Formats: sequence, C-alpha cells, structure tokens
Amino acid sequence: MSEPVDLNVGGFTRLRIDFGYDGTDFFGWSKQPELRTIQAAFLEALTLIFGESEIDFSLRVAGRTDAGVHALHQVAHFDLTETQLARLGRETIDDIAYKLNRLLPSDIRVAAVGVAPAGFDARFSAINRRYRYRLADNLSFKNPLETRFTLDVAGQLDLDAMNEAGGHLLGLHDFASFCKPREGSTTIRELQEIVVSRGVGQVVEIEVQADAFCHNMVRSIVGALIAVGQGRATPAKIKQLLEQTNREGSYKVVSPHGLSLLGIGYPADDQLAEQAQKAQNLRTLDEN
Repeated sequence: MSEPVDLNVGGFTRLRIDFGYDGTDFFGWSKQPELRTIQAAFLEALTLIFGESEIDFSLRVAGRTDAGVHALHQVAHFDLTETQLARLGRETIDDIAYKLNRLLPSDIRVAAVGVAPAGFDARFSAINRRYRYRLADNLSFKNPLETRFTLDVAGQLDLDAMNEAGGHLLGLHDFASFCKPREGSTTIRELQEIVVSRGVGQVVEIEVQADAFCHNMVRSIVGALIAVGQGRATPAKIKQLLEQTNREGSYKVVSPHGLSLLGIGYPADDQLAEQAQKAQNLRTLDEN
C-alpha cells in the first residue's frame, strides 16, 4: 500500500532529491537544446515515471553548477500533482530513488527522495553551500584515478600564504572582483569559511563555504590563491583585489574539473519558508 502524502505547494506535493554526479561529460545543470545536462537527464527520467509536465515538474536545484563541475551532495526539489503521484501505484515515494537510478545515466546517482517539509525550496531555503577544489603540486601523488577531479599545478604551493590570503576574503563583501556579473543579480556574498590543507597523497584541498556563490566565484578565488601559493601574488594583493570590486587585474579562472559541491545547508524546518523569502531579497553590505 502506498504511503499517504500531503499536498503542500498549491495543490502539488513537493519532493526533495539528494544526489550527486560526475560533471565531466555534462554541460552543467541547466537544460540547453541538444546539449547533455543534468537537469535534462532528470526531466527525461521524471517524465518516464510520472508522465508529461508542462512546468518541468518545477524542478529547481540548490546550486546551478557550471559545465565540468562535480557534486558529491546536491539537492533539488520537484512538484507532482495527485494524478502524477498515482502513477506510482503500489510503490511508495521511497521507491522513487531506485526508479530514478535505473533510468538516469551512471554518472548521476540519487541518494534519497522524500516529501519536502512545508516551505522548503531547494535553492532559496538554503543557508550555505560548501565546495572543495583539488590541486596536485610537486609534493602531491599524481593519482591516475583522480585526474578527472584534480588540477595539476607547477611548483610547490605555499599553503600558509594561501590561508593568509583566504582570510582577507572572509565575511560579507562585494565579490565583484571574483565573479562574472549577471544582470539583475548582486555580487554581495558572505564567505563563511575558507581552508587550504593537504589531504590524501598530499593533494592540496581548498574548501570554501558561503551563504551563496556568484558565477565563477569559487574558481576565481582558487585562481588567486594559486598565484599566492606560487609566489606570483601576495596576501595583501588579494585584499586589494577584493576592495577594488572589479575584474581588472584579476587572476585566471581555473578549470572546472577540480571543483566539487560537497553539500547544502538548510535551517530548521520551521524556518524554511522565512529563509526562502529572505534569500530572494537583493543583498546589501548594510546587513547585520
């Protein structure tokens, strides 16, 4: 017998998907004509399970990753009508993850699907996103099984200098010097954490967490930190670059293949709707 569900979004049932993917062979998240994208793969699979949707199931992701970027833990939501839900028959919502994994390509894997709490929006309810960028310098073991996920760099990186430079970026700032601007959006973000360390095989890992990231922000920051680590820039120069709030003199935006989304943070269930509303307001530097 199918489990009971509540209609919680204007007559629709909203479901949350937790999943990951190897982004190497995808042109990012957003569907594009004649290009292989993660959103398009999900829409095809959902249509096979639930039938056609004129609104693309209202499928929305927490963070729209660029072409070549990976995700260990991504989150999305989609909405179903009663009729679409009825197509499950004797199967339950818990079975959707299994059905999706049978239909999706092997470089996308679904960990769980469940009914979303009231007020949940995968994108706007999120309070943080966490990414990791992997670098292999002259001290690192060049693992052939990790080359799709690790950028090779010359020399031996100075991690102390990179961490000092990263410290200048913490807090609420206008990150226009590290972002590709988009019309109608802001480049103001709160960078909550940035840590440069060595992991397994002495691979350099740069982990960053922020309330949100603007376009190319992580890869721009990594490019600047590499310059510091190689001695081509100083931590003071990175502070100066942040303060100028424009792309003049910015460092190279590094390749997407070393970048992975590690996770999405959400508030308590009773704060989801409030956070979703707050996130849609235009940011300013006057926020407390």
